[in-house]
Amino acid sequence: MRFAVYVLGDRRGLAVDFGEGFRGLFRDEPGYPGDLDHLVANEVDLSDAARALQSGRPVSIEAVRLLPPLPNPGKIICIGLNYVEHSAEVGIARREYPEVFARFTSSLIGHEAPIAMPQQSTQLDYEGELVAVIGRRGRNISRKEALGHVAGYSIFNDVTVRDYQLRTSQWTMGKNFDGTGAFGPFFVVSDALPPGCRGLHLTTRLNGRIVQHAPIADMVFDVEALVASLSDAFALSAGDVIVTGTPGGIGMSHHPPLWMKPGDVCEVEISNLGVLRNSIVDPTVTGPNT
Repeated sequence: MRFAVYVLGDRRGLAVDFGEGFRGLFRDEPGYPGDLDHLVANEVDLSDAARALQSGRPVSIEAVRLLPPLPNPGKIICIGLNYVEHSAEVGIARREYPEVFARFTSSLIGHEAPIAMPQQSTQLDYEGELVAVIGRRGRNISRKEALGHVAGYSIFNDVTVRDYQLRTSQWTMGKNFDGTGAFGPFFVVSDALPPGCRGLHLTTRLNGRIVQHAPIADMVFDVEALVASLSDAFALSAGDVIVTGTPGGIGMSHHPPLWMKPGDVCEVEISNLGVLRNSIVDPTVTGPNT
């Protein structure tokens, strides 16, 4: 069961797919169960919402504009250096504890939304990542109970402005340029996937060329470990998003560096989750992407 949040004209809708195509409803139609972020944040049974959406009309995903599955999460918690190969390529020893930083909601964009090349830098880098969405509030969650707090999964491209990231020991600036956090295309419920997404593979392509490829099982800290560790410090609320880290192959590590530029198309694919696709555009031609 996977959900899509979409816009057609000035109407926002929610659709569900059980494997036979999407069906959905607009916000202003009878039976609309509520926005996905509201449903998740309030720990509503998504099966009930899905049944309501099945009464709607077929939705052609190609004919609508997809939004991030949760456009305004309470927390966007990102994990750095969470694959051994990635740590090695940047010359940093394997971490004994998760490297944590945050993104702002102002950085989020959806599937097929353009990423504006920052005017301040040419060092625009890709990072394909798995997203885990919290579905049940908790604090001091044990590893054994961790996956019971995850409602589902999605895909993220943690696009990074490298020179801004590396100007300081804190990564906030380089990770939060407006419109650089691509999120989507769908939200897939946990029950439809292997526990912790083990067995799935992540692939990033730049202009059709594979630049990252790794099994999710290669994460240093798996989803269970991340949920448990993060909840030691703060309560994880339903609707919070954990962006779990990128594998090796980032553009900075190529020789010469493989920076993204206007005209490029970046795709992040995770088996059973879909393909997140975004193009890079020149903001002086299209205007800033905010």
